[in-house]
Amino acid sequence: MSETQDFEALTRYAKAFTGLTPEREACLLEVSEQLQPLLATVTDKFYEQLGHIPETAPFLEGRVDTLKKSHLAWIQSLFTGPFDISCTELMYKVGDIHVKVHLPVEFMAGAMSMINNELILLVIEQFADDQEKMALVLTSINSITSFSLFVMQQSYQESTVAEELDKFLRISGMSRVLFTNLANAYSD
Repeated sequence: MSETQDFEALTRYAKAFTGLTPEREACLLEVSEQLQPLLATVTDKFYEQLGHIPETAPFLEGRVDTLKKSHLAWIQSLFTGPFDISCTELMYKVGDIHVKVHLPVEFMAGAMSMINNELILLVIEQFADDQEKMALVLTSINSITSFSLFVMQQSYQESTVAEELDKFLRISGMSRVLFTNLANAYSD
């Protein structure tokens, strides 16, 4: 995980792009009790869908039960918060882990789409009788899952660059200090 990352600034930036407003955060907390008992189904369906995609097999083999536990804890946290720097730090760490296990970047966006599809169906079932409430819950879920993806992708990008720099330094024999000094000397 980046030691120089300004998580407060990243939190503000991600919230601005994803529309994760205080109103939407409050909505997620409000529906938490109603949705929490149903979220294990979302996790189960998500991993069932992943099981039908041959490219995901190497990342799932022998780890599905452990991954399901982590996934369920994360999806539950979408409705319990906090929606602050600690949430950003956690999602940043998840993006970093995805780089370390060489998870293709497109898996994150694809997976979030699959998760949102299941959450949409769940929300429609639960709030079909109140269109206004249903719309607010859906936009709130979209904001928090988009926030999570935004932060993970930011981390993924930064971790990938850092990993490539480390490879370059090992191959070239250049020290990080020398590289930093050269980079600073040629920066605008």
